[in-house]
Amino acid sequence: MWKGICATLKRVRSQDVVWLLFFFALGAVSPTLSDAEVQLLVALAILQVAEPRVPAFQTPRGRILAIAMKLALGYLLIGVSGGITSSYYLILLVPVVAAATTLGALGAALVTLGACGAYLSFLAFIDWEQFVLLPDDARELMLRVLFLCLTSYLTYQLVETNRLQARRYQTVAEQLAQANRDLQRAEAAVRRSERLAALGQLTAGLAHELRNPLGTMKASAEVLAKNVPPENEVAHELAGYIAAEVDRLNSLITRFLDFARPLELKRRATEITEVIDRAIEQLHRHQPQLDVTVFKNYSPDVPLVPIDGQLVERVFYNLLENAAQATPPGGTITVKTRPVKGGVEIAVIDRGSGIPPEHLESIFNPFFTTKSGGTGLGLAIVSKIVDEHGGRMAVESEVGQGTVFRVVLPAETEP
Repeated sequence: MWKGICATLKRVRSQDVVWLLFFFALGAVSPTLSDAEVQLLVALAILQVAEPRVPAFQTPRGRILAIAMKLALGYLLIGVSGGITSSYYLILLVPVVAAATTLGALGAALVTLGACGAYLSFLAFIDWEQFVLLPDDARELMLRVLFLCLTSYLTYQLVETNRLQARRYQTVAEQLAQANRDLQRAEAAVRRSERLAALGQLTAGLAHELRNPLGTMKASAEVLAKNVPPENEVAHELAGYIAAEVDRLNSLITRFLDFARPLELKRRATEITEVIDRAIEQLHRHQPQLDVTVFKNYSPDVPLVPIDGQLVERVFYNLLENAAQATPPGGTITVKTRPVKGGVEIAVIDRGSGIPPEHLESIFNPFFTTKSGGTGLGLAIVSKIVDEHGGRMAVESEVGQGTVFRVVLPAETEP
């Protein structure tokens, strides 16, 4: 029982207590309280307390219905307590203020006019043969009506001011949230750049140190192959292995150096779609075993971009190759372009296996790879090229659903 009482007390709001005390006080101070007045005051109190708890009253039509009920109950209360001379005329403020706070300017105006008209309608029930409306009485009636209108207007102004302030706070909160997201992305980019710089220096030093002994190893393998008797097939086969592995290591070192050395951009205003088309042709020519279809969704109003065409072509070739490797045979890849503020966005979209969330922040790091034969330099070089062009990259992925790589490149500025 105590738990039920405590739960009920928790559901009682402070404003409910105020409303109940208010209506109780109205009845207590009334000099001649009839049964009808008591019933109408109780009905108004119940409606005022129950309105926030009834879901039907929280819809636009429900709010209008609740205000109409308050207006009707207030009208009846004035009618049973003296009509035009009733001291309860101010009860009409309840629906008027409710309309000003919930229905907007037009709704507040209509309800206020309705309340004023309802109050003045009691003049029609007066026996004018026995009653004379003196000028002071007429002024009193007009003052009552004007105070209803003034209260409605001031309430609406106050509510509108609060709404405007709330919208401003909401806008500031959204701006702060966006700034926080931008800051987090910038911090991630700075961390990635620092790691790239440190690894680039290390890679450059190692690559130069390894090239000389590799050259010696390959030359020795070739000399060995020439001087070994033809019937010694094992020696010839091992010499071939040595030369092939040296070539593979040289190719890897070349990629290391591409990653480490500063880029010298040869910028030219370029149609980005031409660069993407060349990358797609390269993919089909060099990777025919990747059975995928590339759909082009190019926006016709993208501006020119000042880029090094060869380097940016390499960016999209790498992204398309990764997308094709992640896509099942016979699948599709979509390349989409669209203008954005200050540049062009290119999205490479696949519907492949996706990237696990724990790998998303690491995929642009050098030497990070999930492929058995990968070096982990492809996306690192791609990121470096985009950064050197003053662009930015983002990735969205869901395991089993696919991946979207977005590249934003700055557009050519007007002279």
